[in-house]
Amino acid sequence: MRLLKLLELMRRHLKPLVRVCCAVLILLVVLDAIPAVVDKHHAHTSAERIPGFWTGFGFAGCLLIIFLSKWYGKGGIVVREDYYDE
Repeated sequence: MRLLKLLELMRRHLKPLVRVCCAVLILLVVLDAIPAVVDKHHAHTSAERIPGFWTGFGFAGCLLIIFLSKWYGKGGIVVREDYYDE
């Protein structure tokens, strides 16, 4: 029941929630750009030296998972509710 109430609360306050998530994402990129906070001396690739690389990589990965799962669902996994009534 607690999870359901949390989801309803998040749905009611969607705009502030999106703003907070965007602010956290921006904060992570800014903190990653400060050399005293994140040591990039031992980076394995040159891409890891780009400020916010892993933040952007994770965000792009999440978007990819969301869009691929929607595409896969519309491709035949999701059926009508009355599928078994025939």
